[in-house]
Amino acid sequence: MSEWFEMTDGILSKVWGTLGRGVADAKHPARRPTFATVSPDGWPEARTVVLRSIDPTAAVVTVHTDLYSDKIKSLQAQPRAALHIWDAKQDLQIRLQAEVSISSGAQTRALWDKIPDHAQQSYGVIPAPGTPIETALDYVKDPDPATFAVLQCTVTTIDAVHLGADHRRVSFSRLGHWQGQWLSP
Repeated sequence: MSEWFEMTDGILSKVWGTLGRGVADAKHPARRPTFATVSPDGWPEARTVVLRSIDPTAAVVTVHTDLYSDKIKSLQAQPRAALHIWDAKQDLQIRLQAEVSISSGAQTRALWDKIPDHAQQSYGVIPAPGTPIETALDYVKDPDPATFAVLQCTVTTIDAVHLGADHRRVSFSRLGHWQGQWLSP
């Protein structure tokens, strides 16, 4: 077994590798991280999203969402988010803090055209996501590229915890040029 968790650079490599597996493998636990924001009125919000792409060199991860979802309102008020992943097979917890930019409309049209029809069904619900409805199925799916948004999450910090026989925790930051700092777990 590789001892990737004994060196900070090994853990950083494992973090990005795990995120990459989440993009490539629909069954991997990193595929669906918890995405947390703060609502405009100050309440914490957490929901599951689908990890769509990563760029380790730029330290960017992306997710897709409906432009009219509550997370957009939250990100417009405070353009920051946290992502959380638990990978039980590796005993690895990954927490990312990120600054988030929102792209939609003409900026995302080429990407929209590549999304399979069944996946486009998630963008363009009438009434808009979060709107009160009379019954559980009192909505219509109306795929609309105008409601498709890409959240580009520029990672500012990574906190990784390996819960093996000896727990190890390390923090990395963009400001610190991704040099690992061991932390008490």
